[in-house]
Amino acid sequence: MLTDYHVHLRPDEEGTTAELYFTAENAGRYRATAAERGIGALGVSEHVYRFAQALDVWDHPFWRANARDDLDAYRDFLAAEGLAVGIEADFVVGREDRMATLLEAREWDFVIGSVHFLREAAVDMRGEWDIWRSADPEKVWARYFETLGEAARSGMFDILAHPDLVKVWGKGAPAPDGDLRRFYELAMDGIAESDVAIEVSTAGWRKPVGEIYPARGFLELCLEAGRPVALSSDAHVPEQLGHEYERAVEWLTAAGVTEIAVFEGRERRLEPLG
Repeated sequence: MLTDYHVHLRPDEEGTTAELYFTAENAGRYRATAAERGIGALGVSEHVYRFAQALDVWDHPFWRANARDDLDAYRDFLAAEGLAVGIEADFVVGREDRMATLLEAREWDFVIGSVHFLREAAVDMRGEWDIWRSADPEKVWARYFETLGEAARSGMFDILAHPDLVKVWGKGAPAPDGDLRRFYELAMDGIAESDVAIEVSTAGWRKPVGEIYPARGFLELCLEAGRPVALSSDAHVPEQLGHEYERAVEWLTAAGVTEIAVFEGRERRLEPLG
């Protein structure tokens, strides 16, 4: 089995409206590409900040600038198209109850949890909200992995997305020295106490860092804690579906992974990888 659950029907650029991309034709392109690439389970998980209802959770200026669409219309569209219905929901410290309320009010096949923001600053966004403009990498990495552990422990999510996203810029952002396991371990209590699946995302190979998410050392800790793996590409166009999956399967096999997580109605089962 191959899966791709962390999938977006539209790019992140401005002007990529729901009217242009939440269409039967576009959904059909994704289904056709998935079939060509042997992906047996395909789901869509748009960013929660794209939806007006997200402002009930957090009114960050970036969210206010992007929250335009109706979350229920999106969910109904995916169900009508026969796609697994998901959402990529940010873990926002201090807003856990509000996010849980938003998620629990709707039926999903899976919910992906992401840590993009540390307080008001973003770890993967250049410009006004870029945390790297004036931040100490030791403090950023520590806070990131502490927050990731909190996200896992919250119980809100079925999948923990691109779990070492903090490395996204590679040499384009300052990085801590030495063995990075000291940061990974900050997340491990929360991950070990959770029932969340750990996303292995090939998107990192398309990013400046040029590495799969997560690093092998972090994945090994998660496997030791008994966490299952969810495989995705974080595609934003059909051509990115299943990006570098042959390479990813080899990488996972070398790490001892033989099964991947499959979701339906927020119930998880494990299927043989490949």
